[in-house]
Amino acid sequence: MADPVGSFDLIVIGGGPAGYVGAIRAAQLGMRVACVERDKLGGVCLNWGCIPTKALLAAAEFYHKLKHDSAQWGIHADNIRHDWTTVIGRSRNVSGNLNKGIAGLFKKNKITHIQGHARITSATPGTTGQVTVEIHDAPGQVAQTLTSKRVLVATGAQPRGLPGVEFDGDKIITSKEAMTLPTQPAKLLIVGSGAIGMEFACFYNAFGTKVTVIEMLDRVLPNEDAEVSAVVAKSFTKQGIELLTATKTLAVKKTDTGVELTVAPVSDPSKTQVLTADKVLIAIGVKGRYDGLFDEKLGLETFKDHLKVDKKTYQTNLPGVYAVGDVIGPPWLAHVASEEAVVAVELMAGKHAHAIDYDAIPGCTYCHPQVASIGLTEAKAKEQNIAVKVGKFPLLALGKAQALGSTEGFVKLITGARHGEILGVHMVGENVTDLLAEMGLAMKLEATTEEIIATMHAHPTMSEAIHEAALSSEGKMIHF
Repeated sequence: MADPVGSFDLIVIGGGPAGYVGAIRAAQLGMRVACVERDKLGGVCLNWGCIPTKALLAAAEFYHKLKHDSAQWGIHADNIRHDWTTVIGRSRNVSGNLNKGIAGLFKKNKITHIQGHARITSATPGTTGQVTVEIHDAPGQVAQTLTSKRVLVATGAQPRGLPGVEFDGDKIITSKEAMTLPTQPAKLLIVGSGAIGMEFACFYNAFGTKVTVIEMLDRVLPNEDAEVSAVVAKSFTKQGIELLTATKTLAVKKTDTGVELTVAPVSDPSKTQVLTADKVLIAIGVKGRYDGLFDEKLGLETFKDHLKVDKKTYQTNLPGVYAVGDVIGPPWLAHVASEEAVVAVELMAGKHAHAIDYDAIPGCTYCHPQVASIGLTEAKAKEQNIAVKVGKFPLLALGKAQALGSTEGFVKLITGARHGEILGVHMVGENVTDLLAEMGLAMKLEATTEEIIATMHAHPTMSEAIHEAALSSEGKMIHF
């Protein structure tokens, strides 16, 4: 463990996408910075979330194409098999390489990295006030005490469980265990059809696990545009994944051979059925992770299992204590966490910072087909009594999609009826997550459909679908 001398300008607690980005930006602004992390640098995102899951999904897509789609390309791949240990191992190597990279960035920016459990014991107000942070090697064992003008809490989130059901890391698992299982399960139940649930359903199904997804709401990916959800549901069913929507999980029971789930339709809880599998992944959401971080006497304010902050400055109710990222609530996304950290730190340094527009947050789900969205859905616009036009272009009519053999899905634009401003974009299909940045920039610059139309899109590319969707919203679509 590092042994820093004196106090710091900023102590960052948590080394994930909020913490390490905030620490680096603060160091760039001339602050003396320490970052306290009790586990691995990179946090959940790099070690147990965004990065390793995408490595797993890349393997799944590659395997699926070889096993099921190669013949249409004139490529005959016989006796295709997979090595589960290598599949999992590659994803861990990807995370490990990036983890080392963050340590290198800390060294480059002269950030003190401290391994241990942080506990904030005092926060005194005023211009000469300071925050005291104890570093524990183990519960109750104080290794050192740090002081700082400010503390930035970036401790992330942890999985939310079902009432009365405890995770055991074996048969009742979280996403963390799901990406490192030593043995591939023959049958897997997944409770929750958000991004985490659907990505793992796609991964395990591709390698031959029988997957059933249970969703309490009436459609999968319920936060997405309804038409997007319908395309994904149809595709998943075709791939052999069983989807039980409008279905509630009533009980979870461990058995000698696995698990039993009692489920029933939301509309009629009396019509129960029992599902069996080797394991069940609970993926119904997350809550803020701040266990043991604050001394109880400080009077920290929380809100629905998250830290309460001023969303303009990210200040908690405690003087000198700020918080960003998943620990302060939705949207629980790594790129949001990083941006919040940059804004918070720049404001601390007295710099101008661009406020985050929480109505224009890009979201991606890396299942197959991929899902990407930003802004209002058609339904949300109607709820807000906003007059809109809708432009939609199917990938089936796109030359590049035909060439790739991936024609499933569409691009859909929600635009203001009067001025044509971009209010929302919803895409489903091959690599649509890589198309989303263009529309984020368009919304940031308040572009209209006419400006999208006037922007030449290279041919043949997937991005032409955006151009055609904009044309569609103005009644000018060419290729469909």
